[in-house]
Amino acid sequence: MTKIIITGSKGRMGQTLVACAARNPELEVVGQIDLGDELSSVIDQGDVIIDFSSHNATGSVVALCAERRKALVIGTTGHDKDEKSRILNFKSQIPMVWASNYSTGVNTLFWLTRKAAEILGPSFDLEVVEMHHRLKIDAPSGTATTLGEILAEVRGQQLRDVARHGRAGIVGERTSAEIGMHALRGGDVVGDHTVIFAANGERLELTHKAASRETFANGALRAAEWVVKQQPGIYNMQDVLGLK
Repeated sequence: MTKIIITGSKGRMGQTLVACAARNPELEVVGQIDLGDELSSVIDQGDVIIDFSSHNATGSVVALCAERRKALVIGTTGHDKDEKSRILNFKSQIPMVWASNYSTGVNTLFWLTRKAAEILGPSFDLEVVEMHHRLKIDAPSGTATTLGEILAEVRGQQLRDVARHGRAGIVGERTSAEIGMHALRGGDVVGDHTVIFAANGERLELTHKAASRETFANGALRAAEWVVKQQPGIYNMQDVLGLK
């Protein structure tokens, strides 16, 4: 049995993780940590920590996991460059799964996006559109950013150099190099992502729509069971699902 500690346990994803884990006989939640709680007080009881707290707390979670040699699943998004660097500093000490999205379907979308970009080539214009609930605080979503990074990588680009975040005013003609990134917010949308490949005379769209957070929670729990058996390093859901 894999013993799990959840940080950010009172949030939407945290509560969904607790509920989904309770239905899996191979898992036991031995700690639920949120604001005001000390992870250090329970960390030794667990095999793996699943972090869905916030991006500015993940660095300290990683550091403590490295100190106690505990595996980690990172579910927070919105990390800046320094926060990402701090996390990566521990990749040689513990195994970590760090994914922008834990849905099996979304990770299939990642795979399909790469293949489509490779097949269609540079003659297609690339746009990414995402929509989430009105309470989401970061934009674009981590999943949309990953999609943009995949598209840019296939073309030998860096997303930061070619991303076009929305358009307003007299912006001129679209360039062939840019990758459009568009974030929509409203209602209680769990998460919709569409990658658009547009050329003269035809358009291909790849879309994933999540109807329940259980999709992400079950993927994160699957990652937790997998990562405890791995050597130190940084992994993602493509590794967990064997898609690489």
